[in-house]
Amino acid sequence: MEYEPVIGLEVHLQLSTKTKAFCGCSTEFGNSPNSQTCPVCLGFPGALPALNEEAFIRAIKVALALGCEAQKNVKFDRKNYYYPDLPKNFQISQFDKPLAYNGSVSIISDNAVKKIRIKRVHLEEDAGKLIHETAGESSLVDYNRAGVPLLEIVTEPDLGSPQEAYDYLAKLKAILEYLDVSTCDMEKGSLRCDANISVRPKGEKALGVKVELKNMNSFRWVKAALDYEVTRQMESASSGEEIVQETRLWDVDKAVTTSMRRKEEAHDYRYFPEPDLVPFVVSGSTVEEVRKTLPELPEARARRLKERFAISDYDTNVLISDKMLADYFEECAGLYDKPKILVNWIMGEALSQMNTRKVDITGLGVKAADLVELIKMIDSGAISGKIAKDVFLEMIDSKRPPLEIVKAKGMFQISDSGELEKTVRSVIEKNGKSVDDYRAGKKNAYTYLMGQVMKETKGKANPALAGDILQKLLQK
Repeated sequence: MEYEPVIGLEVHLQLSTKTKAFCGCSTEFGNSPNSQTCPVCLGFPGALPALNEEAFIRAIKVALALGCEAQKNVKFDRKNYYYPDLPKNFQISQFDKPLAYNGSVSIISDNAVKKIRIKRVHLEEDAGKLIHETAGESSLVDYNRAGVPLLEIVTEPDLGSPQEAYDYLAKLKAILEYLDVSTCDMEKGSLRCDANISVRPKGEKALGVKVELKNMNSFRWVKAALDYEVTRQMESASSGEEIVQETRLWDVDKAVTTSMRRKEEAHDYRYFPEPDLVPFVVSGSTVEEVRKTLPELPEARARRLKERFAISDYDTNVLISDKMLADYFEECAGLYDKPKILVNWIMGEALSQMNTRKVDITGLGVKAADLVELIKMIDSGAISGKIAKDVFLEMIDSKRPPLEIVKAKGMFQISDSGELEKTVRSVIEKNGKSVDDYRAGKKNAYTYLMGQVMKETKGKANPALAGDILQKLLQK
């Protein structure tokens, strides 16, 4: 029997407000443990929460960008459970009246557009953080994160493969970065993801037994964990082995999922309305005011860039997937009218260095005006493309403009035909066999001779001019 996976995702997004969701404590990352707490976020008796208006506005902004229906009547609930990183023994969250319902994110699957439905978006507070000592004898707890505003974005079980899950997360992250409501930094826990996965016989409508996956701190790990879990569940189903409802953790080192706990009931949190935060009404005018602040989102930007600059779908999608990269391209395009050349440099040399150095485009430290100046120096014949790549690396390392580097290192291209002819004649005289091979029809001999010309000039020869001179002298 053939089986198919059914996947739903829960994304937890920390909103980058200055203070927590229900108190005035700072949300700054990396400060001394337990230095950003107060009676409210620690749940002391008599302490009363007050909703952070900025967090609520940012939450509505996300919901609208995802095409959700913002709800008029909103309330908060207590989600009750005991865990050492939860100082109150409950979490202020939303249960039956969340912020918004029924949105979607579109991805490309099997060369067709597929809509992934957003079931709900709700606002809650984050828990603290446990630090497990390496010896395994004790754990420490840091409550600085407790109470940080957290947005949960839950999909319907519409994802049919680990790759679709990866593509959805990449698209969602791009939208969130454009909204500028969170740092989306997975390493710092600002963006976290849990996955619900089951398998069923192909063609069936009913869902199989659901397994929840946790501890996935990158999109790559999400895909790897789902790949493993799909295989595990399909093998179990095929052999008649029972699949139990449970929570499993992704073990990065062993590349396997391991059982964390059995979970017999899906709803075991004893939700009840938060008595210290009364239900309230969100006016239509408030929602519309937030809607007016929405920026140009990735899909709209992709259409505009493609139409304005006549670049390919692939190039466009790579650019718009990173807001800062797209901003950088547009800044360069305002100074230089050959967009394809810009795309080649940004997606070639720049992206390569970004990946190598593990930084974003701003981390490279190359100003848009300096990159354009470098490209214009190639156009004018002042330097060759090969030299330009060396100059680009120096620009990153030294933060100096290209002209200053070229002057200081004597990297100007040799475009004097008389000087080049002397070099080419010298190469021909020293490489008689290669000359004979070329005249005998062995075209790769020409490549070798050009290489010798470039070697003699230390890569500074104007390739086009040197090539013309070499061909003329070889034909004599």
